[in-house]
Amino acid sequence: MKLLKVRFAPSPTGPLHIGGARSALFNYLFAEHNSAQLVLRIEDTDLDRSRREYEDEIISSLRWLGLTWAEGVDAGGEKGPYRQTERLNIYRRYEKQLLASNHAYYCFCGEDELEQERQNLISKGETPRYSGKCSRLSPQSVEEKLRQGIKPTVRFRVPSEEIVEIPDLVRGQVRFAAKEIGDFIIVKSDGIPTYNFAVVIDDTLMGITHVIRAEEHLSNTPRQWLIYDALGFPIPEFAHISLILGADRQKMSKRHGATSLIQYRETGYLPEALFNFLGFLGWSPEGEEQILSKEEMVAAFTLERVSKGPAVFDVNKLNWLNHQYLLKKNLEDYAVLLEPFLKKSVYYHSFACLTPEQKELFTAGMRSRLVFLSEVEEYLQLLFAPLRYSPESEEVLAQNDALPVLNYIKEYFPEDTSTANVETFLKNSVKTLKIKPKQLYMPLRCALSGQIHGMELPVMINIWGQEEFLSRLRLTLKKISGKVC
Repeated sequence: MKLLKVRFAPSPTGPLHIGGARSALFNYLFAEHNSAQLVLRIEDTDLDRSRREYEDEIISSLRWLGLTWAEGVDAGGEKGPYRQTERLNIYRRYEKQLLASNHAYYCFCGEDELEQERQNLISKGETPRYSGKCSRLSPQSVEEKLRQGIKPTVRFRVPSEEIVEIPDLVRGQVRFAAKEIGDFIIVKSDGIPTYNFAVVIDDTLMGITHVIRAEEHLSNTPRQWLIYDALGFPIPEFAHISLILGADRQKMSKRHGATSLIQYRETGYLPEALFNFLGFLGWSPEGEEQILSKEEMVAAFTLERVSKGPAVFDVNKLNWLNHQYLLKKNLEDYAVLLEPFLKKSVYYHSFACLTPEQKELFTAGMRSRLVFLSEVEEYLQLLFAPLRYSPESEEVLAQNDALPVLNYIKEYFPEDTSTANVETFLKNSVKTLKIKPKQLYMPLRCALSGQIHGMELPVMINIWGQEEFLSRLRLTLKKISGKVC
């Protein structure tokens, strides 16, 4: 049985985009489900924009997400090197083969000349494509230009009458008219291969059997198909997965929020939540389950269940998933996850001064509340920042019944600020004052924190202690006493 092999081949020109992460994940799921191999190849022929730090970040992000691969730029393997700039001699061998077989030719047209030609076609309402003028140069003319030191590009000679038919495992049969493509560049004048040329060589020599990639690469496929055919290479199976759209059905961009995987990591999303969420972007299992473990997703994944339609990035669903995964963590593991985000806060020193019992109370409260871990900063501000009142809390405190309730609390508040004792005191105060719980808890929360939402009052009061509690309460009473009759 032939070994199945897939690859993820990012360009290190920026952090790993959420769409790239989804493509990597689908390749990983396919490989794991089919006992195949995944290759990580770095396509760094964009010399101006490629950076090694981006390559490192991409690898780190993929590892964080939980992906592994059998071969690659960091893992090694028999089919390397796995960085395109280290494979230039390999590409030159096949460049010479295409030139010798007349499937390619030298092009000496300058950029200004090509742009003029392009604009002329656009003005006529035609698809911009190269006219092929250099394909008609005599061997003598080519030799003369080379002797003059003119550095040519190399163009692939497209059979203009051919119809390229590509069976796609997601989209079905896709047809392209070769005449609409035009002779395209496969090697730039600096000797660097273009994407469409290098990817064919790499995928063939690395034994790639299935190419699973984003829909935006579909237009590249006929060019690659023609190169496969000209070189006599076996053609892999293609599967082009749908684009990821924002909630407004437009292509994902910064206006929709974070677009790179590292941003979600730094915000405090869990890798298993992202793994689960990305797996459902354009694919669905047979059942109705929305939370699947890595093992469950691997077992269920098939290309047949990948959707042709675009996937919508629903951040609310991601937030729900992340919260569910956070809730599953035991308190000890949750504290470990939370620690780096605590340390980033300017209030970390105040937190570090709490007793172990208070820290545990805080952590338990966060586990039930946080959607993502960086939100902890809001709660640290609530506890340790100077008291500031939101407009909503101002409205609550301006009500006539707030002052007598707060005065009662100040007068009879106990010295013991343990959560159990505070909770008992507040419940008894509601009964003594013969009011609804909301009439006590809401003004007290606003008086102490300046907000209408937050942690459980007994927990906050326990962390503050009696001195800080009374200080905040007196400050608020002084603020509102002149406003209430």
